[in-house]
Amino acid sequence: MEDLIPQVDQIFAAWDKTVSPGCSLAIIEDYQIIYKRGYGMANLEYGVPITSATIFHIASVSKQFAAMAVTLLAHEGKLSLEDEVKQYVPEMPDFGEKITIRHLIHHTSGIRDQWEMVIMAGWRMDDVITTDDILELLSKQRELNFKPGEKFLYCNTGYTLLGVIVKNVTDKSLREFCEERIFQPLCMQNTHFHDDHTMIVKNRAYSYAPSGYNQFRNAVLSYATVGATSLFTTVEDLALWDREFYDAKVFGKEVIEEMHTQGVLNNGEKTGYAHGLMMRPYRGLKVVEHSGGDAGYRTHLMRFPDQHFSVIIFSNLGTVAPGELAKKVADLYLADQFTEEVQHDEPVELSQEGLEKFAGVFVGNEGRAAITIEMRDGKLFADIGPGLELEPLSDNSLRVKQIPGIKVERKQDDAQHEHLYMITGAGKPDQFERVERYKPSLEELEQYVGQYYSPELEVTYTLSVKDGKLCLKRRKYGTQEMKPIVKDIFAEKMLNMIFSRDPSGSISGFKASSGRILDLEFIKQ
Repeated sequence: MEDLIPQVDQIFAAWDKTVSPGCSLAIIEDYQIIYKRGYGMANLEYGVPITSATIFHIASVSKQFAAMAVTLLAHEGKLSLEDEVKQYVPEMPDFGEKITIRHLIHHTSGIRDQWEMVIMAGWRMDDVITTDDILELLSKQRELNFKPGEKFLYCNTGYTLLGVIVKNVTDKSLREFCEERIFQPLCMQNTHFHDDHTMIVKNRAYSYAPSGYNQFRNAVLSYATVGATSLFTTVEDLALWDREFYDAKVFGKEVIEEMHTQGVLNNGEKTGYAHGLMMRPYRGLKVVEHSGGDAGYRTHLMRFPDQHFSVIIFSNLGTVAPGELAKKVADLYLADQFTEEVQHDEPVELSQEGLEKFAGVFVGNEGRAAITIEMRDGKLFADIGPGLELEPLSDNSLRVKQIPGIKVERKQDDAQHEHLYMITGAGKPDQFERVERYKPSLEELEQYVGQYYSPELEVTYTLSVKDGKLCLKRRKYGTQEMKPIVKDIFAEKMLNMIFSRDPSGSISGFKASSGRILDLEFIKQ
């Protein structure tokens, strides 16, 4: 396989320089690292290069370790995955529904996501955020997104709660428990759950975002909460963890099998998500994987269990897509074992008319989600996240340039109905229908003006009309335009407002949705 190394290096060539953040890579075959290397810089200010021993914050790839911790406790009889969460977490509200530890593991609890709660409550993502902060927000929640077990909706809160459960059962923090029961037995000497944001970590990679061609800025991360995120490790250490899923010398086969048990919805449908592990095929081969993204960190672990082959990629630049890079590495090494053709899409050129067919307003999930696609300087942009560029892959499909794993497909059902399908690889594609944008008069806009209070978040949003536009002001986020979608629905990036009216027809409040939060009530004051 030595002859493949130049091709591997070519995959990472864009970041293999002293003026750019980059990647750390480990390729594993038959339980051994067969190639490891760093590309780019761990610290731009001091000119420190990335190596395979560089420590990264690995974001949501951390989840499988929190899942392993509670799985070990369940295997030892210290808890059951069918136990009610409230039994171990006194801060948990009584939602009138039984939420089990298994619901947390499989993202089927219906609990609102912590990061979106934090944002909606008026925190910035570079604030110091602790587990106590998350529990305080959770304790005030009054409603679930849905009945437990009814749907799969990715929820970071559930994995923070797993860490709390470990602490309350063992009287040890998740960091201490995992150090004793997971990291030391596996000889993962450069790994820990980072529950103290002030702690100095030698040889860590810092987090960056682009600010122009070959220009970067710090993407600050100050999390002091663990379980859903905040594992610090190296690709070399994660290779030791990867090996355990084959030989099971430390945890035993029963525990490893349980880690691969997928969630099952109330209707009997499997979710494809196990214990912090996503189960889905790639080019006809079985794959177990997970990705992560916080601030400028992007991470991915991709395992082909039947081929005894894995790829681990960590990056400290927010525009890198390690999941797509891992596929390209696998394409080289497993070329003669795939049963399906390569799925790497390449952008195509479309005429102005072809691009304009995608532009418009699209609504999904009964108004809880909206996407506006606009033409700017001959390119397509969607108002999701910070405003993402869309690259055409064909006459009827696009992908997000910054996140190539997210695709948008257009389908014209008939002359009156056109749909977009957003495909993320996690769960079923989200469906959106084209609508005619609502164009309210100034008098109509004035109906929405006022202050709105959320009892769950204990926060007030203020709506006003400025320059003929409805504007939202909230803590720490300044003033933002809320764009009209259809009557009584306004949206701004990931935040959707569905307004309600009293019997007289006056606005009485709105329900806010934000991807992983559905129908959070705000009452007009």
